[in-house]
Amino acid sequence: MLTVRPVEPGAGERNGLTSTRRARSHTPQLTKSAVWRQKSKQLVRGSVLVVSDETDQLLGTAVSVRRAVMSLGRRLKLERPPGGRTSLELSVLGHLHRRGPLTPGGIAAAERVQPQTLTRTLTSLAAAGLISRTEHPEDGRRALLVLTDAGLGALREDMAERDAWLAAAMSASLTGTERELVRLAAALLERVADAV
Repeated sequence: MLTVRPVEPGAGERNGLTSTRRARSHTPQLTKSAVWRQKSKQLVRGSVLVVSDETDQLLGTAVSVRRAVMSLGRRLKLERPPGGRTSLELSVLGHLHRRGPLTPGGIAAAERVQPQTLTRTLTSLAAAGLISRTEHPEDGRRALLVLTDAGLGALREDMAERDAWLAAAMSASLTGTERELVRLAAALLERVADAV
């Protein structure tokens, strides 16, 4: 089913058609590219935008999830113990805890940053004894980063206060069924976060 919405004529329109005319008379299929770009390429004729209900629903879901995740993320940052490690440091420790020893490049890829961006963070963690470097078993030119016992302790200490707050907040505001839905949604959001 299609929804027809009036839209304001934009700059660059010619004879009632915008430069998005190449979209022809169909709604483009969703690809890995941004949904918002796809939406901007949909057919516009006579100041009427043709949008599929499915695309609208997907975008609405994306907006709701983004707002909820960002709001919860801000609140969890407020629950961190004072004087703790930075968010990036904790993220590095978390990757090493969940995935085991990694190269600096592997951590950078997981964080979706350039390896040079992590140099200061890795140096700080190594100086604090939270990670150690060891030789790569297959390539002596590369190093593997390993989480130390002290690093695991720092990670657990940081997580403990936030986990306790989150558990109390869910207990106070959600039913048992809702808590189970949140648990299932958490696994799905991990998959989304790891999507290429």
